[in-house]
Amino acid sequence: MSTATRRARVATTLVAWLAFAGVACAQAAAPPPATPAPIATAAAATTPPGPLPRVRLLATGGTISNRDGGRLTAEELVAMVPGLDRHVRAEPEQFSNVASSQLTLAQWLQLSRRASAILAADPDLAGLVVTCGTDTLEELAYFLSLTVRDDRPVVVVGSMRNPSTVGYEGAANLLAGFRVAASAEARGLGALVVLNDEINAARDVTKTDALRLHTFTSGALGVLGVVDRDRVVLLRRPLKRAGARSEFDLVGVSALPRVDVLLVYQDAPGDLVRAAVDLGAKGLVLAVAGAGATSGTQDEGLRYARERGVVVVHATRTGGGRIASGPPPPGGQAPDRPAPTVAAEDLSPVKARVLLMLALTRTTDRNEIQRMFEAY
Repeated sequence: MSTATRRARVATTLVAWLAFAGVACAQAAAPPPATPAPIATAAAATTPPGPLPRVRLLATGGTISNRDGGRLTAEELVAMVPGLDRHVRAEPEQFSNVASSQLTLAQWLQLSRRASAILAADPDLAGLVVTCGTDTLEELAYFLSLTVRDDRPVVVVGSMRNPSTVGYEGAANLLAGFRVAASAEARGLGALVVLNDEINAARDVTKTDALRLHTFTSGALGVLGVVDRDRVVLLRRPLKRAGARSEFDLVGVSALPRVDVLLVYQDAPGDLVRAAVDLGAKGLVLAVAGAGATSGTQDEGLRYARERGVVVVHATRTGGGRIASGPPPPGGQAPDRPAPTVAAEDLSPVKARVLLMLALTRTTDRNEIQRMFEAY
């Protein structure tokens, strides 16, 4: 190869190398490509949630608190409910800590007044939850429904198993109860009973089994609603008066009048009726057979009661159906004849007792009391 040819090849290689180096340097010096702008979306900014509703807990005791080794307090009940702080701000308060059968009528009055005072003093409070033993829960709930005169929910909760038992359902019932008490849709329904994620009217619900969890039902009337994972669902609204529509004011009521419940059965003696009257009963609820049948052996005792001004109410012992009321006598009640009985409509005997006690704080007139049984 000639010297001239070698020089030409070296020159060509040098030119190519310089061209490559220039491109590389230019690329290194160039700014990086701009990041594409994000695509705009139509979704609005998320609005921060408002403050959680506040719900007061009034704990009275019962199986729901009856842990082995000592009863749970109101604060401990709230603390054991998982996820409660996602739904409400719970405010625990201890009213008592006893079995429901140990609550006295004097304590019923105190509890109703306390609940009313809390609601009156705190208009921003969403509602109340009351814990109670299940044995007499339906009676207390109905009493609160008639005497706490406020539209906000008063929810009564209990459990069939105690906190030391496998399958204890108290925490779940409390969570459901708090959610119902915080629900605006639950206003104006009177007191409510919430167990097993079901919402029942205090007037209608009855404990139907001594042991099973699914014990509280409203018979043919059915539940008012349910508590589901996503929300509280109300299915119907009761027509009977309760809550803010109640006429029963406890102002000036220092004690509830004595009202006894007696059962109709074969050859039931009338002397039990006499004994109740002589011991101070102002009213009697007779748990009658069927739609109003009484034992003939009780007639003399019932006549004795009515002649002494004791109001007698007939309530069916069957667990369903109603007692039909008769029309008042034309021209009023004859002074020489005992007043007829009051029909309890479809109230159970124990709930008829609750309503009769309250009715007697206002009147002893048979027709006026019959009006109350038809309205409530």
